[in-house]
Amino acid sequence: MATTRAALTETDIRMLVKGATPDERALAAHKLCRNIDRANLSDEERQIAHDILRVMAADAAELVRRAMAVTLKNSTALPPDVANRLARDVESVSLPIINFSPVFTDTDLAEIVRVGGPARQMAVAKRPKVSSRITALLVEQGNEDVVAAACANDNARFSEVTLQKALDRFAKSEQVLQAVAYRAALPLAVSERLIDMVGEQLRDHILTHHALSAERALELIVGAKERATIDLVDQAGRASDPKAFVAHLNKVGRLSPSLVLRALAHGHMTFFEWAVAELAGVPHHRTWLMIHDAGPLGLKAICERAGLPPRLYSAFRAGVDAFHSLEFDGGAHDRARFQERMIQRFLTSSHTVSREDSEYLLERMDRSANRRRSDRDRGAA
Repeated sequence: MATTRAALTETDIRMLVKGATPDERALAAHKLCRNIDRANLSDEERQIAHDILRVMAADAAELVRRAMAVTLKNSTALPPDVANRLARDVESVSLPIINFSPVFTDTDLAEIVRVGGPARQMAVAKRPKVSSRITALLVEQGNEDVVAAACANDNARFSEVTLQKALDRFAKSEQVLQAVAYRAALPLAVSERLIDMVGEQLRDHILTHHALSAERALELIVGAKERATIDLVDQAGRASDPKAFVAHLNKVGRLSPSLVLRALAHGHMTFFEWAVAELAGVPHHRTWLMIHDAGPLGLKAICERAGLPPRLYSAFRAGVDAFHSLEFDGGAHDRARFQERMIQRFLTSSHTVSREDSEYLLERMDRSANRRRSDRDRGAA
């Protein structure tokens, strides 16, 4: 009890219970909650602290309960029964707890979504972590704003089925479509469906940031002008099934030496490996060994087997060597910086790249640098 009494003085506890005004009790509640959160309590002391928190949660003054909710919203010291009681309180008390408390189980959150109404559903949608079970409930029961908020939360996990349901329910909602399009990652089927549902600006974002199948990518390239904003090199780097992607490109005659070269210069090594394997008719694991581990002659031999022009061998050699010598640094825009350095190293060490390919790589490097500058400027604004 000595530790508890040091952290939770008799005066503070008396003020909490018998304080003359809500302001006095709220101040005592804030101090007590802060000490409970920080103290290293034994099991017995923790039980006493929990009893004190239950007294606070039953206080008639909203100000006291709010002081408790705000102070302990991120704390694991809050007993689950108290958290659930506060979740049913008025919104000034419940929303901070619902939005942040780590003590809620998925069962607790599911009940809040079912009976809590839009404001509480919104608090759940914006939590630092949301499971796929809860996002499915939000999409099923939430309004447009709630579903958009959940989709915009990249810490909320979504199954492909749930994302498709969100598109079904809100097919005409620009707010929801934008939130889905701007997620960090999307299933292939969702990306391809969104392409036909959104305007030009969002379509460009999807094409730039999400993967499409080879069939869909080529369909867009040869389609109407306003749809022809896709770059096969970008898609090569994002392909979720590179084997199928290169097989389709080869089948329709689009797996050209230029595409393979440009993809390698961007650091898309997985695509490069599968592309060479496809062209050579050699299993991927053997192709990988010849590219990476078979000494200086392995790459040359597999490129010859793949029918790639001999004049491009030194360019492929330069690309593979550059890839091995560079690493991701783990910072912001990591991949963009890696690709810029890759292209720089590639262009300065290779003299066999065509003028068209060189101009393409330089333009892409400039575009990447400009995008990073724009992002920095927006962050500084």
